[in-house]
Amino acid sequence: MPAPALSGPQYLGEGLKLILSPGLRLFVLLPLTLNLVLFIALIGFAMQQFSGWVDAFMPSLPSWASFLEYLIWPLFVILVLLLVFFSFTMIANIIAAPFNGFLAEKVEVVVRGQDDFPPFSWAELTAMVPRTVGRELRKLGYFLPRAIGLLILSFIPGVNLVATPLWFLFGVWMMAVQYIDYPADNHKLGWNEMLAWLREKRWQSLGFGGSVYLALLIPFVNIVMMPAAVAGATLFWVREGGEKALPQA
Repeated sequence: MPAPALSGPQYLGEGLKLILSPGLRLFVLLPLTLNLVLFIALIGFAMQQFSGWVDAFMPSLPSWASFLEYLIWPLFVILVLLLVFFSFTMIANIIAAPFNGFLAEKVEVVVRGQDDFPPFSWAELTAMVPRTVGRELRKLGYFLPRAIGLLILSFIPGVNLVATPLWFLFGVWMMAVQYIDYPADNHKLGWNEMLAWLREKRWQSLGFGGSVYLALLIPFVNIVMMPAAVAGATLFWVREGGEKALPQA
């Protein structure tokens, strides 16, 4: 029996295999294309602004301590990379939310071997837009206050040295929240109930979120890993008994 934290990377790996299967490729193609266009645009912009962003976060050191700049500079480079990563992930998931929700449905059909969802149609996909985008905005409402707190921390000299590891830990948790919410929302599980269920599965959630986080940090690989994360999260939902969290009729 694998340790709970180690089951997360396994779900992501199996999710990658699933999205490459013939029956699911069609539902992956459009969000992949959208993510690729967005990624190229964001990377182009970030490359132009990157050095200025690093300089903005770097604390001003007295001349006698200038040698420390070489020691702490990599920390702030990582911080900016994490912020760029968060921006790309947040925007991409809002745009692709209806497609990700639909992909989660189809993955669950494959995994369970039964189809309890409406058949594919553009009308059905369009009908999912208000619900899925609304849920993404709910995630944004959860994310922003915490991200702003960390951002403020990032500008406080001395204290900002802990900002990078805190961003990383927060990012790991948010990746679990972001992707496992798709199958949870498909089953109409409320936001607070979904968070409570993830906390009950804390180590499994962090293991999955950590594997997704690290995979999404790899340029161009992250474009493929987004739908793989949706599929892996759906496997997580099914195998970890997500339906047990639903209100009993």
